[in-house]
Amino acid sequence: MAALNIIQQYLFQIACPLLLLIGIAGSILNLIAFSRKNMRKNPCSIYFIAFNLANFIYINVALLNLILEVGYNISPSASNLIICRLRVYISTIFDCLSPFYLLLASIDRIFITSKNAHTRSRSNLRLAYICIVSGTLFWVLFSCHALIWSNIIQIGPNLFLCYFQGVYLTFFSCFAIIKEMTTFLSLTICGIWAIMNIRSIHRVRVAPIIPNGHDMQRTSAKDRQLIFMLVIDVIMYALFSFTFASFLIYQEITQNDLKSTEQIQIESFIRNLSLFSIAIPFCVSFYANLIVSCVFRKEIKKILSRQ
Repeated sequence: MAALNIIQQYLFQIACPLLLLIGIAGSILNLIAFSRKNMRKNPCSIYFIAFNLANFIYINVALLNLILEVGYNISPSASNLIICRLRVYISTIFDCLSPFYLLLASIDRIFITSKNAHTRSRSNLRLAYICIVSGTLFWVLFSCHALIWSNIIQIGPNLFLCYFQGVYLTFFSCFAIIKEMTTFLSLTICGIWAIMNIRSIHRVRVAPIIPNGHDMQRTSAKDRQLIFMLVIDVIMYALFSFTFASFLIYQEITQNDLKSTEQIQIESFIRNLSLFSIAIPFCVSFYANLIVSCVFRKEIKKILSRQ
């Protein structure tokens, strides 16, 4: 147990704050890059703006709370029910919104890479704004359950936690699993579909709709770069998204078992580790974009050189 405590201490006092700083810096630079005039004309960039804004809020609420609670034993949400429910509510909203915006971006890439001109015309800014606003309102309303049933529970002697219990733990566990599975399958299908469309375009020349008169090759290159960035974000999300959901399944199965103090501490460590891991995709999107996209690298160079 001493080894676990040391690992947890280093993880949440050093690694986790470093991840938070990396995530904040990356999200801000992503927002600046995708908000530039030449980028935000593309509907996919609008989805990326929404995606990175959701990431920024999530890591500043969920990850910061994890650092304070686990790393420094400062836990306002474990002593104040209002703060507890607000923290869970906000974390739940943006944990849902981030993959939702990724899914919208994936669908947009299917539209823009289609051989059908009418389908390509659906990749437009008006539809992007409508989908983002309506989807955000849906998740804000749907997540209200966290404001009602999240609670402060005692998990050990003088040890309290803002968490779920009873029927709500069952509901949240089922919801998390369904969300992760449907999101993963949907993103995978959309990604494969878009890649197949690109390969089809290489075989058959398609006259695209170019409302601003830009060069076809240049526009197609930018769209392909956005697809590459999207695919990397999807892969990163898929790699880490099931960790907390899997832990919730275990919690649901064993919630009525009599557990020793040692077992409770191990479970607490696994819970915290899974919460840390699901925050990773929210923090590294910018750096993945730098690796896979030369267009994005050029935009960042312009930003840093103040062009």
